[in-house]
Amino acid sequence: MIEALQIPARARDESFLDDLRQLHPDLIVVAAYGQILPQGILDLPRFGCLNVHTSLLPKHRGAAPIQWSILDGDANTGVTIMKMDAGLDTGAILSQQITPIHADDNSQTLHDRLAQLGATLLVQTIRDLVAGKILALPQPAEGASYARKIKKEDGLLDWTQPARVLLNRVRAFTPWPGAFTHFTTGDHSAILKVWLAEIADESGQPGHVLQADKSGIVVACGAHSLRILELQPESGRRMTAAEFLSGHHLKPGDRLG
Repeated sequence: MIEALQIPARARDESFLDDLRQLHPDLIVVAAYGQILPQGILDLPRFGCLNVHTSLLPKHRGAAPIQWSILDGDANTGVTIMKMDAGLDTGAILSQQITPIHADDNSQTLHDRLAQLGATLLVQTIRDLVAGKILALPQPAEGASYARKIKKEDGLLDWTQPARVLLNRVRAFTPWPGAFTHFTTGDHSAILKVWLAEIADESGQPGHVLQADKSGIVVACGAHSLRILELQPESGRRMTAAEFLSGHHLKPGDRLG
């Protein structure tokens, strides 16, 4: 029998622990829970506590593995079903499923694909675990990394960086918190959120607009340039570069940043 409990703000809440004990769970599963379970919970179920983690552990332990896999330019990522221990995503691995990161993936599309993979893998892993067909393997020490929580200010585009690095930032932070830059008109500076972009071959002084027409807004980077295709002005809606230019006087030589 499956019973639902109201999830508390803190997993260490004593009343929550008491409710869990009364259920005598055989297995506990968490996904994107954001807290380390106390030993009192880890010891409860006879088959242990499982976590569905959206990276190929030990790489990208922590709160934001999807964003960091794109930020780091990884070719592949995946889902890991692990048996939880007292550490942060350090438990033994039960199963993994790999998936490529496509050139047009952002954190939303990758999240949705990993969610489907994780759900399918979890069902099969539970069956095999209960049947005694899985040997939990300790995570290797080599290749471990930490994917810290994303902050809103991480979305700021530093135009001195290479275009590839900036494109990865746009993709990783779409839809949240969003990659952004600043656009100054007169004595007013406004935020421009970048939704969609591509790498262009033009070169110039980082942050300077090289081209602004219906094909996009080309901005010079530390290496190559970025063509902004879709953006969102402060207090405005998401729009194409052509739509933005029809109402804003942005021209070659202007500077973003």
